[in-house]
Amino acid sequence: MTGNAPASPVSKPEGPGGTDQVALDRALIKGVAWTGALRWLTQILNWAITIVMARILTPSDYGLYGFTALYVGLVQLVNEFGLGAAIIRRRDLTEHQISALGGLSLALGLSLWGLSFLAAPMVAHFFNSPDLTGPLILQSFLFVTTAIKVLPKSLMTRDMQFRRVAALDAGEQAVAGISMLVLALLGYGYWSLMAGMAIGGIASMFLALAWRRHPLGWPRRWSDVSSAVSFGSHIMVARLAWYSYTAGDNAVVGKRLGQVLLGSYVHAWTLASLPVERISALVSQITPAVFSAVQHEPALLRRYLVKITEGLALITLPVALGLATVADLFVTVVLGDRWWPAIAPLAILSFYGGFRSLTSPYPHVLQAVGESSRAMKYNLLGVAVLLPMFIAGSYFGLAGVACAWIIGYPLITLPMFRAVQRVTGLRLREYLEALRPPLVAATAMMVAVAAVRSLLPAEWPAGLHLGLAVAAGAVTYPAVLLVGYRDRLNSLRALARELRR
Repeated sequence: MTGNAPASPVSKPEGPGGTDQVALDRALIKGVAWTGALRWLTQILNWAITIVMARILTPSDYGLYGFTALYVGLVQLVNEFGLGAAIIRRRDLTEHQISALGGLSLALGLSLWGLSFLAAPMVAHFFNSPDLTGPLILQSFLFVTTAIKVLPKSLMTRDMQFRRVAALDAGEQAVAGISMLVLALLGYGYWSLMAGMAIGGIASMFLALAWRRHPLGWPRRWSDVSSAVSFGSHIMVARLAWYSYTAGDNAVVGKRLGQVLLGSYVHAWTLASLPVERISALVSQITPAVFSAVQHEPALLRRYLVKITEGLALITLPVALGLATVADLFVTVVLGDRWWPAIAPLAILSFYGGFRSLTSPYPHVLQAVGESSRAMKYNLLGVAVLLPMFIAGSYFGLAGVACAWIIGYPLITLPMFRAVQRVTGLRLREYLEALRPPLVAATAMMVAVAAVRSLLPAEWPAGLHLGLAVAAGAVTYPAVLLVGYRDRLNSLRALARELRR
């Protein structure tokens, strides 16, 4: 729906290719509702746990965790090898092919865990952190739990069992967060971070097997799995490239600025990403199955892209831009004075994160239409563009590294957006019209927050300043939407009511 005019709740029952559009709409909305509800519950829990643990652990502890996350996050992408994405997109796979892909995944996970025993001392030496070896080996056990989950989780996603997939991820996050907190309170220091992640992964693995067990096998002939593995390899290279530049800032900060400043940067990134990352992950969990179902129908593909982007913007922009506006107060009041180096990167990364979330559907669109190699090339472009920018930015401290995101990221996403326009027939005007309400409302919210902050007496407590600023933003954003875009909101509500029937 574009413009302010009300639209019919459900435009037509079937797409041009015979897709049951109403059923797909219903699956999408229910998936978003369940996934969003569970993610927000775990989001609130984990955000509270993160704030409490910031009072228990030190920036050095988080710096050590940042080093392990760099290694584990990178190897996890090789571990999965894009096989899950291949299972979701390839709806013509036989039972034997699915079993063979599951067997390949498990063999790869076990191999990478074994290699981590050898690599851990070298990684610790590279980061000049001798305490890193043990925690790295412990957290690398996630390679095995993730490999085992690839098959059941991908099958549930392909079949649009979003409720179970959401519960699986939410359960893992909740168990991991609670385990971290308990272990931190017991005095385990940085070990609590790594052990908590491992406990969450094990719990999620057992739950996935209980809900969707599928026999594992081995390819009788390479031709049985070659096309799926080829598709998966494009996904894997794209994710490796994506991780190389998304984790590249941490690597540069840790190597050039040290473990303590890395701890502040990691904490700033975590807080900036928490409101946005969970929503983007929600979309990344649901959209591959939806886009795959309409991969041969550009009109429906375009429709779902616009609707999903509009929904993302309505939720993520106010949270991200609001946090950017009160970053200094948030760090001072909630985290404490020892985290002051996190203020500038938190403000910059929050601002960037709100707009980054809007680009998360792009690679899924390209993968759904079989252009996984093109998505891969754009991520490789990201490595070439952003890594040099992080190095250059490090000469200006944490804020310089964070600013590299704002400067470099559009250079990657704009070409990707043009490719998405080509395969879907999306017009720029249609896309911008979908973004107009949340952009206008979020801008008004930022102005209101800044105005309230400028009028408050300086001698008032920082906590009161933060509370009043947040209240001003919480009132302004929905008020602007209700006053200026009531018809748009009414049409969205009508669509939701129709699809609940």
